Amino acid sequence: MTSASTIDVSDMIPVHQALRETLGAAPRLVGTVEDGDCDRRALIANFYGNVIAFLHVHHQGEELLVFPVLRERCPDEQSLVDRIAGQHRDVDRLVSESTALLQRWDSGDAGDRDTCARTLHALGKQLTLHLDDEEQLVLPLCAAHLSEAEWGALPGHALGSFDGDKVWLILGLIRANMTDEQRDRMLVNMPPPAVDMWTSFGESSYNALMEQVGPLNS
Repeated sequence: MTSASTIDVSDMIPVHQALRETLGAAPRLVGTVEDGDCDRRALIANFYGNVIAFLHVHHQGEELLVFPVLRERCPDEQSLVDRIAGQHRDVDRLVSESTALLQRWDSGDAGDRDTCARTLHALGKQLTLHLDDEEQLVLPLCAAHLSEAEWGALPGHALGSFDGDKVWLILGLIRANMTDEQRDRMLVNMPPPAVDMWTSFGESSYNALMEQVGPLNS
């Protein structure tokens, strides 16, 4: 069953842009941490640990909630959907490598810093190719064939499945790429506990952390 009219899927663009920006900054943010600076190393390793944890649940949500619906409702586009979904495997391989390297680097192995930076950079490049394809080819299918409720299930899945320790960081990174209208709509659609978390301490925690991390674009 397809929607009678298209739905607005533009809220996916800020999510993708947050991933592009953070991973694009990895060679600089990771690669410039001095060997003896344990506090900075822990800060940046935790930052990217949360970004990668979000990327994992983001892809998981698409595989559970989006791709099966598109295969059912767009049989003529199944090969396209399968190709885009298959790109997750290349990304996930680099996610696993990056996670392991971040953990080793954070544990004190300074020799892993440059390898970690290169792997995160490779992840960013591979992911960008996938996100570009997804925006151009899959989002229009989602707009035409998913309902508002089906599309709206994605953020809930991400919030509920995220296993990082700073969900407010992810919300802040996404909101930084939104318009004012999108930010207002995001708060309207979030569950009340999530809104309370963001307004009571999440936003201020995000701003404080990003002052420590530094600019993503330079």
